[in-house]
Amino acid sequence: MDGVLPGYTVDSTTWSYLSFLLIVAVYFRFTRVWSLRNLDLSLLLVLSPALLLVRYETAVAYPWLFTATGLIFLRLIADQYFTRRPLFPQNMNTAGLIWLGSATFTFLMAIVVTFSPSEPTLESVRRGQQLLHRSDNSDSQQQVDTGPATAIIAAPVGVISGAVAKSGADHPVTPEEQIELTARILVICAHLAIIAGLIYIGYRRFCDLHLGIAMAVLYLLLPCTAIHVGEINQVIPAALILWAVALYRRPAVSGGMIGFACGMVFFPIFLVPLWATFYGRKGARQFLGGWITVLTLVLMSLLLVSTDSTSFFRQTVSAISWSSLSFNPQDSDGFWSTFESAYRIPVIAVYLVIVASLTIWPLEKKLEHLIANSTALIVGTQFWYPQQGGIYVLWYLPLLLLVVFRPHLHHQNPPGYEQDSETVKRKTGRNSFQRKPAVPPIPSQTGAVSYAPFRQRDNNT
Repeated sequence: MDGVLPGYTVDSTTWSYLSFLLIVAVYFRFTRVWSLRNLDLSLLLVLSPALLLVRYETAVAYPWLFTATGLIFLRLIADQYFTRRPLFPQNMNTAGLIWLGSATFTFLMAIVVTFSPSEPTLESVRRGQQLLHRSDNSDSQQQVDTGPATAIIAAPVGVISGAVAKSGADHPVTPEEQIELTARILVICAHLAIIAGLIYIGYRRFCDLHLGIAMAVLYLLLPCTAIHVGEINQVIPAALILWAVALYRRPAVSGGMIGFACGMVFFPIFLVPLWATFYGRKGARQFLGGWITVLTLVLMSLLLVSTDSTSFFRQTVSAISWSSLSFNPQDSDGFWSTFESAYRIPVIAVYLVIVASLTIWPLEKKLEHLIANSTALIVGTQFWYPQQGGIYVLWYLPLLLLVVFRPHLHHQNPPGYEQDSETVKRKTGRNSFQRKPAVPPIPSQTGAVSYAPFRQRDNNT
């Protein structure tokens, strides 16, 4: 790392200690110790030691990780009962947060630039190169944790990185060096997408730019981000789902985002019923249309790297993460590797019941219900996922930050809510959509109204 930051030798453990002090100094409410904000910060911070213990293969690592994840899951289930959401300003103003976030981003990306990317990340980029050259990889024995959608993203990034490498290099660039450069650019762009998504949601959906910047800075400061900073199979799906939330007023676009995420990893498939019920009958058709269209296009991209129908069939089948559905302990890694497969079956059954429950309850969902329930469903997959279940914190971390910082979002209705309410009232003679009382605006740090009459334009864009 001396080539980027001379003398910088901070490891993951030291980073965890330093970031803990910064997070407490900036976000902890010292004047109100017993508050929901402090509880959420404690749950976020207790995850980091568990992830470090997993790296050191300590016996208490996975029990600690599963306990912390279980507490977060219960917090998400009970989120709608926390009706009092006072505005908690950070202990640092906006300019200071921007400076702190910029410095933290520089240190994190220095790790990405100087250290070699993980093998799953490199293999995903190689699939992108094969897509560009239309090379058949159906006989490849190399396993990859992400589906064909990752190759679609990596392909254009590979073209750009190849042009940059050839123009700035003093010697011929080897294919492996170009693959590593592409992987690093892909990781950096994915983290930038999450940062931009958090700021956008804070400004447009929460009506407070300061909150958006605070969420982005906390995302960068948390040790779990630094521990898995180079894992594109965690960062890119999280970015896609985050932007699906940001653009929830456009059901077809959100459906396409989640469809693309389904083309990378398995877990977004459990979000589809929840989002469909959130949008209602008309919006669900648009959402499912976008989801099916994008997912079909992702699978059809395999035709470019298939020589015949047999090759296409092999690659389509291999695109499914069969390891996540396996009940063979030999295929497991982590907590479930020491237990019989029979113990995992009731966990999956309970999870499916939870998926059905959160899909239909509550019946009238707002944006705050969509965010909390989506996060809970992603967190729930950690308990039965066989390949090191529990460590995939970045899958749900951006959404969890939205739950932690969000104000009341009763004004954020699904698209077409007003028209559906009028239709029901006209047919039944009564309004079945019971609106909750309007939330009074709360003064911000500057004395201005934080929720900014909830910006009526958000319901029209």
